[in-house]
Amino acid sequence: MMQMSLPEHTPLLPGHTPLGRRPRLLIVDDQPVNIQALHRVFAADCQVLMATAGERALQLCRERQPDLVLLDVQMPGMDGHELCAQLKADPLLRGIAVIFVTAQDTPDEETRALDAGAADFITKPFNPTVVRARVRTQLTLKAQADLLRELAFIDGLTGVHNRRHFDERFAAETRRALRTRSPLAVLMADVDHFKRYNDQCGHLAGDDCLRRVAATLRACLRRPTDLLARYGGEEFVCLLPDTDLAGAIGVAQGMEDAVRGLGLPHPGVDGIVTISVGVAAEGEVTGLVEAADRALYLAKAAGRGRVSWVEG
Repeated sequence: MMQMSLPEHTPLLPGHTPLGRRPRLLIVDDQPVNIQALHRVFAADCQVLMATAGERALQLCRERQPDLVLLDVQMPGMDGHELCAQLKADPLLRGIAVIFVTAQDTPDEETRALDAGAADFITKPFNPTVVRARVRTQLTLKAQADLLRELAFIDGLTGVHNRRHFDERFAAETRRALRTRSPLAVLMADVDHFKRYNDQCGHLAGDDCLRRVAATLRACLRRPTDLLARYGGEEFVCLLPDTDLAGAIGVAQGMEDAVRGLGLPHPGVDGIVTISVGVAAEGEVTGLVEAADRALYLAKAAGRGRVSWVEG
């Protein structure tokens, strides 16, 4: 039987959480009483998800991306070791930390858990103070790793995400769209006649132009799942999950209007800085980037400063 007395409450992560939100914790145990005991320990500090089977836990990991899993070993069907192995084998899930919580406290069991990829091992009956301390450690490490990963995925000039991050997200969203049969859209945007702008105004002014365009494009995105990245040079790419062609065209037109609304003088051509945008959605999701690039070519061929589209 688990120890149910709780220590005097102190925040799990004092002050501003490094995660920028309440930590997301998944508790996996085939005994509801054990889930309830752990829920009581963490409900005040975390978004607590619960599962009584390994298959359901794996589904929640894919859908909700918890920061940490508290995982029982012995469960019917997929046991804790198998679930942990599947998490660590998936590139999208391997960053989720796992702590085994089990009544099996032999050195062999602890070694097996750590070899499977678990970050820690806690025995039942657990002490709430010890569990909180160990969870705090893993959440802090997760937040630090997330920060370093985020910094590695930011374009140094514009402050938006870089192509590497887009490639990873696009692969993940493609798999999700295929699995759930949900729509997906990609936009490719290019600053019109940017070489002329650089030649006339100089590279410092060109860099400032790219920063202002990037900030304007990012401001056009309203959902946290939408992604803007610098694709290379003066080209930007946008990933819009759960968006059909009509919705993507609306976003693209809003971006074109917003950049035009900046009114940045373009001395290399008559007028102001504009962008051309290519839109691809629906169809074959794995080919959306290439389709958006074809649509961008159509926008340029039609005179630039406009939106063109194709179905993926």
